[in-house]
Amino acid sequence: MSASSFGTDPGDPQRAAVLGAPGEHLDPQQVSAFVTQSLSALDLDDQRVCLVIPDATRTCPLPMLLRAVHRALAGRARAVDVVIALGTHQAMSEDQLARHLGYPPGEQETVYPGWNVVNHEFEKPETFVSLGTIPAQRLSELTDGRLNGPDVDVRINRLVAEADIALVVGPVFPHEVVGFSGGNKYFFPGVSGQEVIDVSHWLGALITSAAMIGSRGVTPVRALINEASSMIPARRLALCVVVASGSDVLHAAALGTPEDAWAACADVSARTHVTYVHKPVRRVLSVIPAKYEDLWTAAKGFYKLEPVVADGGEVILYAPHITEVSVMHPQITEIGYHNRDYFTRQWEQFADHPWGDLAHSTHLRGQGTWDPENGEVNRVTVTLATGIPEAVVRAVNLNYLDPSTVDLDTYRNDPDTLFEPHAGEVLYRLETEK
Repeated sequence: MSASSFGTDPGDPQRAAVLGAPGEHLDPQQVSAFVTQSLSALDLDDQRVCLVIPDATRTCPLPMLLRAVHRALAGRARAVDVVIALGTHQAMSEDQLARHLGYPPGEQETVYPGWNVVNHEFEKPETFVSLGTIPAQRLSELTDGRLNGPDVDVRINRLVAEADIALVVGPVFPHEVVGFSGGNKYFFPGVSGQEVIDVSHWLGALITSAAMIGSRGVTPVRALINEASSMIPARRLALCVVVASGSDVLHAAALGTPEDAWAACADVSARTHVTYVHKPVRRVLSVIPAKYEDLWTAAKGFYKLEPVVADGGEVILYAPHITEVSVMHPQITEIGYHNRDYFTRQWEQFADHPWGDLAHSTHLRGQGTWDPENGEVNRVTVTLATGIPEAVVRAVNLNYLDPSTVDLDTYRNDPDTLFEPHAGEVLYRLETEK
């Protein structure tokens, strides 16, 4: 797919301070020194700083990074707020925050003295400040004509809007909605209002996850979130990192504007987090890590594998620990999981549903068609081997497999099965797509 020529600065890796490269394994002390020195060189004195960081669904050595940031800001910043970029994910408890940020429960002030750590509360209107609108005409330009309205209200967490400096700290991975995650995506949709969340996710769904995921450069969705981010009054910075999937090991780190730091790390991620296979596979067994607590987040185990599944093949999501379709979006069970055409060709029935829910539905159901004569025809079978009851699974238009009958070694040794033991972060593609 082609990247949009619109949007704000697409980013230049040469302008960011960069440490590491594909294939490198950085020493934590080296990374800490890089972070502290890079931030120490910036004018942060007497500034109100808002850190925007990921939740636990992203692999990242966050405690090491945040301790380095704390050293660089101590005695300089007037105040520091830390906002967990939940988007519409479930809020983190104190115990979860303690594990995530690396402090004993109840002792945040001991490890990060002076910092105010909060969950982003997307469901509360008082959380937000409106920065203005993206007019319908501009939306059409940014999306290459895919969306011609409405005007989009750009709302963001008020702690970001009221800061002097908004600093993103987080990883970059291939992403089903935007191409590669990270950078300005931590603002929109990370701490944004529902309007940009819905429009950006539906735009990605119109392009389709299979076409979007792992796309390099400024995709139409990246152009849209860059445009929204350019409206933030604070000075925007980002500490982006590339993490070895499932570990705390870093391949690279970059600090600069969100555009520049993201561009540097997206380039490394593209050469680190994509595995190429020779030919399409008949079946995938995706083992879902415990950090994904519901199907809404665990669906990444499908997104990252769909591109290598043969027509008529199957993706099995193995996650006995998951018992709910979505904690924060229970209404998704009313819609179920369907391909893009199912919605676009019956738009009058679905236009008033949250577009973000429709997008999630299509992303997990994958490629397919719908027409009045033949109904819905999907390219692959999506099977859940989870703790979600069979009746619920079938009601949302997915296939069911009793997880107690799954022998992982059998699938691991099956020549017709691609076995992914830590699904959700590494993207699989065919060698013909290099």
